[in-house]
Amino acid sequence: MGALTEATRVDEAAYRELAGSFAGTLVRRGEAGYDEARRIWNGSIDKYPALIAYCTGVTDVVAALRWARNTGLPVAVRSGGHSFPGQSLCEDGLVIDLSAMNGIRVDPESRTVRAQAGVRLGALDRETQHFGMAVPAGIVTHTGIAGLTLGGGIGWLMRKYGLTVDQLLSVDLVTADGTFLTASADREPELFWAVRGAGSNFGVVTEFEFRLNPVGPTVLAGPLLWPMEDAPEVLRFYRDWITAVPDELTTVVVLRKAPPLPAIPPELHGRRVVTVIGCYDGDVETGQEVVRPMREFGRPLLDLCAPKPFVRHQAMFDPSFPSGWWYYFRACDVGRLDDEVVDITAEHALRIASPLSTCGIFHLGGAVARVGDDETAFSGRGAGHTYNINGNRTSADGFDEERAWVRGTWSALEPHHTGVYVNFLMEEGAGRVGQAYGADKLRRLRALKRHYDPANVFRSNQNIAPAA
Repeated sequence: MGALTEATRVDEAAYRELAGSFAGTLVRRGEAGYDEARRIWNGSIDKYPALIAYCTGVTDVVAALRWARNTGLPVAVRSGGHSFPGQSLCEDGLVIDLSAMNGIRVDPESRTVRAQAGVRLGALDRETQHFGMAVPAGIVTHTGIAGLTLGGGIGWLMRKYGLTVDQLLSVDLVTADGTFLTASADREPELFWAVRGAGSNFGVVTEFEFRLNPVGPTVLAGPLLWPMEDAPEVLRFYRDWITAVPDELTTVVVLRKAPPLPAIPPELHGRRVVTVIGCYDGDVETGQEVVRPMREFGRPLLDLCAPKPFVRHQAMFDPSFPSGWWYYFRACDVGRLDDEVVDITAEHALRIASPLSTCGIFHLGGAVARVGDDETAFSGRGAGHTYNINGNRTSADGFDEERAWVRGTWSALEPHHTGVYVNFLMEEGAGRVGQAYGADKLRRLRALKRHYDPANVFRSNQNIAPAA
């Protein structure tokens, strides 16, 4: 790893041709800033692209794609660089970096927002919350909107308003042959269907148009903590409680060692805890009554659920997922938290060793389930919960042990898997990509892939191969 291929060396003339027509910055291996430029959020990923092209607009994207096609180099697309398995980089290829394309334009009259592909969630929230609105999107503010949206987009507002893809009104996209398209319900409707859940396979989306929803600016949100030893009882009560909560409340269960954050008393730092984190977007007093049964259950260690600005709650997980740590994930959907699922989860959570590793369980339903499963490429709307099991370290030290814990927990849950959220996949093979979409959708997606990207240029992703 790290040595240029012969094909890359002989294309100096083609490189000069690109440089002459490219408005952004080009960074080649060996040049100043290259090592920093190839870094992404997951520090365990170590790839060496031949060229990183920082695009300033659509013209640069078209030029970069045409150059890659002419040279035969593989292509990866990077916006926020949060791809768990590092698919926003490629070895000895071209990285089309969209981070400089970060414009946002809110139209409060039509309740829409246009955001370029380099925008991150925190910036989108900041602009839209100025008008008391938001796009349901994610749980970590330095995530890029592009990758999150194109895979579906789960987050704190999903039970009230749906997934991020459910807010999409249109996308601007450059296909593998350099063609610029706008896809919406009325223009390129089949492509628009595919983009909403499998979008990274069909082109480089340069701009998104979203529907905005009234949100906050104050929400009732935050974590409730119990001792990990109480996890079986807490999870069973939680399972029964959420059957009656309104769609205004979205919850995530997190099992981990309590982090050393200022809001957590020092005597709890490092203690294994089971946490129910909620976000109630509605009347705060009503929300207090909704949350009351959960906060009064058992022997809670800490109650941090309180009224706060939505943007502050959105940033809650940021300290737990900084750039540069080593991350490993396995994920699955389950139908419900039945007794066996609860017992498996509680048993394996007691084995967490790293203070950075977590087991997260996202409660679905509500508006997510009210969209027809065939309306978008995203699958799994009928699932009850999405698991995201992550083994994290600050470096390689102890990372193998965390991966083993993640795999063991995931395997123990395997009899209960109903599918998987594509944005939570690592490099797990075509079979797992198939599980993310199901056989019928995969056939439809493969046919569309043959139409829009027959050479599979966009393959540095959870890849859908063109139909034969």
